[in-house]
Amino acid sequence: MSGSGHDVRLFDVFKGQPKAVWITAFAAVIAFMGIGLVDPILLSIAEALKAGPEQVTLLFSSYLGVQVVAMLITGAFSARFGPKRTVVTGLVLIVVATLLCALAGSIGQLVALRAVWGLGNAFFIATALSVIVGAASGGQQAAVLLYEAALGIGLSTGPLLGALLGNISWRGPFAGTAVLMAIALILSAGFLPKDGDRAQRQKIRLADPLRALRHGGLLRVSVGSAFYTASFFIVLAWAPFVLEFGAIAVGLVFFGWGLCVAFAGVTLAPKLAARFGEIGGTVLAVVIYAVLLALMAVGSKPVVVVAVVLSGLASGLLNTLFTGSAMSISGAPRPVASAGYNFCRWLGGAVAATLVGHVASWLGFKQSPFAVGAVLCLVAALLLALEMRSSKNANERELPTEAALVGEEF
Repeated sequence: MSGSGHDVRLFDVFKGQPKAVWITAFAAVIAFMGIGLVDPILLSIAEALKAGPEQVTLLFSSYLGVQVVAMLITGAFSARFGPKRTVVTGLVLIVVATLLCALAGSIGQLVALRAVWGLGNAFFIATALSVIVGAASGGQQAAVLLYEAALGIGLSTGPLLGALLGNISWRGPFAGTAVLMAIALILSAGFLPKDGDRAQRQKIRLADPLRALRHGGLLRVSVGSAFYTASFFIVLAWAPFVLEFGAIAVGLVFFGWGLCVAFAGVTLAPKLAARFGEIGGTVLAVVIYAVLLALMAVGSKPVVVVAVVLSGLASGLLNTLFTGSAMSISGAPRPVASAGYNFCRWLGGAVAATLVGHVASWLGFKQSPFAVGAVLCLVAALLLALEMRSSKNANERELPTEAALVGEEF
């Protein structure tokens, strides 16, 4: 995906993958469903638990905030206990949290349980990426495409499941997720390969993910991803309050959005990377995302609906391209690079989900968070442009001078 010409055909990505990859990908689909699951039922939760928008959006920020901090320890935990134990631990936490969410009696309980859910997701998500990268046939490009396909499918089916079950009761989506996650837990515990000898596993210290961010390229990509992910969660958390649709309508909007995420992430991203390079393609996609957010900021409800759905195409491109860049731009071990990158990535989402309701109040305009998101995307584009310039200069410095080449001939 770096534009080197070594492209993976879509059929080959899904052909002949090991059982461990499919089980991990299935569990990843269910895990990512949890991100958009509450979208269609935000208004129902607010009404049932007598909570305002600022309180309800905490369901995103508590989930992501804990996930962000926990991302820093996933690499060390996986190195100490093994990837299978890490994945299973994360899934157990998610099953318990989602089941208790279905029984919650107040917005405070729900927010706290979403934090436990985020902790489980942190153990699972970063480890799942490194498991798929390590086990998938077809190399890193195929692994990233599989991972982002799971992300897209999860993001698209999450809102739809939330809408269908949420139309019965706001507790339904949480109970449904608990059942699906229990299935993923059983499959992972029973069929993922056993963890090897600890002495053979790479030693990873708690501070290694932060140390990895000392690499300028990884830092710029990760911070750029944080700004984009903030905009991503502005759309996810705030669009239902702007649209004011029922659960089914919101679910269908975000189902269409999620399908676009999956389609673009798997089929369009490799083509864009082959044409412009990973960083160049990311700059183009993040500028497109900024334009769509600007339309959401000034458009009517029909315009917002169309822009939200189309933003899924840009998100699919960005999710794949950012992840591919982060996993290859530095010399850090994959679990370490993944943890450092995901720390920054989800930190942006956590901050945005926490502040999005307040931004609308501070600026006095209901659609103003979308305008803020557009600005954040432009900042991300600037950071990535600086990375392109830095990489170009580094490559030029590495090229031998003409005089040196002449000297070598003699």
